[in-house]
Amino acid sequence: MAKNSGISLPVVRRLPRYYSNLEELMREGILRISSGELAKRMKLTASQIRQDLNNFGGFGQQGYGYNVTDLYNEIGHILGVDRKLKVILIGVGNIGKAIATQVNFSKRGCELIGLFDIADELVGQEVAGIKVRKMTELSDFCKTNEPEIAILCIPKSQAYGVAKMLISSGVTSFWNFSHFDLNVYFDDIIVENVHLGDSLMTLKYRTNNKG
Repeated sequence: MAKNSGISLPVVRRLPRYYSNLEELMREGILRISSGELAKRMKLTASQIRQDLNNFGGFGQQGYGYNVTDLYNEIGHILGVDRKLKVILIGVGNIGKAIATQVNFSKRGCELIGLFDIADELVGQEVAGIKVRKMTELSDFCKTNEPEIAILCIPKSQAYGVAKMLISSGVTSFWNFSHFDLNVYFDDIIVENVHLGDSLMTLKYRTNNKG
């Protein structure tokens, strides 16, 4: 497999799509697929499929295509689903609770190990089988359990202070729902920003201009 530290972000963002499409193919009992067939399924080009996968090594065979199960396992390995990363979630409101209960963390190579909130009425409750802790416990929890990823489901006004404390406690990656641009203030962290309202507005624009 090729060294992948320099892989472009657009290619990385397509990997989960490959993974889910290959999973569907396995459920359908399809054993092998060509780059052209996979391209039609994913609305890409066969050339794009080959270029993407060549970044990680040669998986296909000339005249045969790709073994679906082998490619699924290889992409899963590239995505790290076979190496569990510990995750904590900050802010167990509506969005945080939905993420904790509806996201299949284990399937994606993650283990949700801690939930935190400032609301007294939430502290002590169990969500997804995990007890919600006070924010005052967060620093000590991180030092003891060493989570790699934090999910921020907190107001924008709280994000800087919480992120600063988490980074000082060793957290290096953030799934950020807070609408606060962490990268502006912190170097050497990895952030995936999720802006639900922006996504809706993009959908609205595309709907209004579909003609």
